[in-house]
Amino acid sequence: MRACKWLGIELVEVSWAEKTVSAVGSCLAIFCVFCVTRYSLPAAAAAGVIGSMGATAVLLYAVPHGPLSQPWPLIGGHTISAIIGVCCAHSVDNTAVATALAVGLAIGVMYQCKCIHPPGGATAFTAVMGGSAVHELGFTFVLYPVLLNALVMLVLAIVINYPFRWRRYPAFLVRRFDEAEPESLQVSEDVHKHVLASIRSLESFVDVSEDDLLYLASDIAARVGNANGSEAVAVQRSVSSDRWNDVASDEPERALTP
Repeated sequence: MRACKWLGIELVEVSWAEKTVSAVGSCLAIFCVFCVTRYSLPAAAAAGVIGSMGATAVLLYAVPHGPLSQPWPLIGGHTISAIIGVCCAHSVDNTAVATALAVGLAIGVMYQCKCIHPPGGATAFTAVMGGSAVHELGFTFVLYPVLLNALVMLVLAIVINYPFRWRRYPAFLVRRFDEAEPESLQVSEDVHKHVLASIRSLESFVDVSEDDLLYLASDIAARVGNANGSEAVAVQRSVSSDRWNDVASDEPERALTP
């Protein structure tokens, strides 16, 4: 167990359905991206662009509800990184320095613009190291193939994930509130503030959506309260996705141990 924690091995298993949808969806998305990219760049230069989109596919299909996978990080991350990469490629003569600056600045600006998308680093790298074919495109590289590919990935992620209610993309689509529920059946503002304060106390980016954290905080508190038989304070929560609708209908109130 300690070795698994040290290596960072995920202990929570997902269903075979989830794994299959992720694999098939990624396959279809990259095929489409390949078709788009090969018409604008030679094979050697296209490899870098397709590589960054391959990393994007992992996020969109394996972690569709993660903050790093959402539309703004996807579009903003790739576009901003491409702009920075092109600027560095054309203004810094030393390739090593230009590449380092491109990736470092891309990360910093993505942080500042709230659009952190790890594959964006690969996009910035490709803008510098993609060779003459990429350099000749100039800022056209930002629009085509980078932005176009990002838009293709976005549309495909929405379409491919939509038939599966538990993994619809973007995450906004799984925030389904029952109109019949009174407003009182929502997480209290006090609990919401405590969850956000706990996230900020980590002083590091957490790739879990706010809705998921609120649900988990409520559910864990209820389980601990029930297990210990201790006094508890009722916490009323809203339903974040269809996966939790059955739970919400049977247990409209959760308990939070002080």
